[in-house]
Amino acid sequence: MLVFKRLIALMVMSVALAGLSPAAMAAYGVPEPWQLGFQDAASPIMAHIVSFHDFLLYLISAITLFVLGLLLVIVIRFNARSNPVPSRTTHNTLLEVIWTVVPVLILVLIAIPSFRLLFTQLTVPPADVTVKATGKQWFWSYSYPDSGGFEFDSLLLADKDRKPDQPRLLAVDNAMVVPVNKVVRVLATGADVIHSFTVPSFGIKIDAIPGRINETWFKAEREGIYYGQCSELCGKDHAFMPIEVRVVNEREYAAWLADAKKKYASDDRARPAVVAAAGETAGR
Repeated sequence: MLVFKRLIALMVMSVALAGLSPAAMAAYGVPEPWQLGFQDAASPIMAHIVSFHDFLLYLISAITLFVLGLLLVIVIRFNARSNPVPSRTTHNTLLEVIWTVVPVLILVLIAIPSFRLLFTQLTVPPADVTVKATGKQWFWSYSYPDSGGFEFDSLLLADKDRKPDQPRLLAVDNAMVVPVNKVVRVLATGADVIHSFTVPSFGIKIDAIPGRINETWFKAEREGIYYGQCSELCGKDHAFMPIEVRVVNEREYAAWLADAKKKYASDDRARPAVVAAAGETAGR
């Protein structure tokens, strides 16, 4: 009886949460407590992923209900009491053709949008901005090879340095900055072990492998701050390796770019100290 009551309560809570608007369940670029579903899409790729996910959800729900209906019919109509003399039929050509052809058609129906989405993800259009993301234990380094070649490290902010509006374990000291409505190509590699560059709102997730460069792309359609994390187990401080991307307009991006070229031009001498600070921050 207790289990039944808990199931009822779970169903009521699910219905209540399902009635919430997407804005109430997920803010831009950051996960929310009790969030259901994906973060709001901020790129065409993520919009396609959400659409494909919803399509599959409806399809699999219909298949599940259909199979459940068949099971109920069998239980009710063909039990020993309702059907004491069972049929000895062993073959039905039409039925066998249907249950072979229909699943094939369903798979084709799934394959068409799936292949279209994969093609879009893997075909990198001409880039307006190129950013190289290098995963290190346990922080990210970003360089802009087409914009002066400067490089900087992005470290997790300690709680004492974090502002009230910055999310814990996601905010960093130096965010990756890109312009809005521009194609951004991301080159991902690793300096020590395998990492994974992941930003859910952009629909990107690419492994950063030492000695190899993988690429992906996104086009942010809204200004704002978007967060991600390393999504590959990479050591003891894997959980303290966030990604922060600031999407700004072209004027702000040009101003940031000019300032970054000066700020990070001679930063190589300070890099060992920055790396040491990263270890201390992650350790806390």
